Amino acid sequence: MDFREYQLRARTTDQNPRTSWSADEEPQKHTVIPLLGLVGEIGGLLSEYKKVLRDGAVHEQFPRQVAEELGDILWYVATVATKFGLDLNKIAEENIIKTEDRWHEPGGNLRLYDERLQEAQRLPRHFSYTFSHQEMNGIERLVITDNATGEGHGDPLRDNAYEDDGYRFHDILHFAFAVHLGWSPVWRKLLRAKEKVSKRPPSIDDAEDGGRAQVIEEAIVAAAYVYADRHNFMEGVGAVDWQLLRHIKQMTDNLEVKDRTTWEWNRALLDGFKVWRKLREFNGGSIVGDLLQNTLKFTSPDRA
Repeated sequence: MDFREYQLRARTTDQNPRTSWSADEEPQKHTVIPLLGLVGEIGGLLSEYKKVLRDGAVHEQFPRQVAEELGDILWYVATVATKFGLDLNKIAEENIIKTEDRWHEPGGNLRLYDERLQEAQRLPRHFSYTFSHQEMNGIERLVITDNATGEGHGDPLRDNAYEDDGYRFHDILHFAFAVHLGWSPVWRKLLRAKEKVSKRPPSIDDAEDGGRAQVIEEAIVAAAYVYADRHNFMEGVGAVDWQLLRHIKQMTDNLEVKDRTTWEWNRALLDGFKVWRKLREFNGGSIVGDLLQNTLKFTSPDRA
């Protein structure tokens, strides 16, 4: 039996079979009852689990009871789907795609968006930068230096906050996006300013590397930082919440990076903040990135 057949047969047992629904009308009995039933059956499942925790092996009927509770939950899920004009088969298909996108590591090597362009238009496949502090006009600022040339990378930074919260190190996330996603319009902009990379063809440059894409990337970094700040800067965190990953996917839906999975975004954020924590701990240091190996490594200032 597939989900569609189950949904059709479940409908024949619905005692309030009306299916019409409108967001403009007041809650109706035929939609409220299955929603309340779904909540109730989930409570029943928890109750069975409570019993096995309390009684242990004595609760011999636990597997059968759980199966029955799950069956009742499935009936209510199918009925709620019917009430709102949804196809349970399609729901199941889209859900497994979403969860595989979230938890399955993509196979093969990372395809870089600029790999078919001229070498001068490609992001550097390897890079190394040093984060250090310098006093400028009586104010200490973070300076990022390209270790290959000794030149500064971007403007000197501060946290732009009342307290030292480490936001000045946020460029590490741009580097993490480049390493794990092959994408960073902000980094590409800074490289163009130093004439280290050429513009991509106009049709690509405007849409993928222009101001809009740069703003989106900075917005992602800001949203990720707010999330990290509330989760111990992701120390000990194995997975980023789905809400943030979904928000990022929605923001990048019209950009080339839209084909990156949420698993890849999760890895980029976790690795980026792993290095961010080191930069914060040592108040600087050096980083080495490799787009071909998808690695981002930190070296403390005393070893750099």
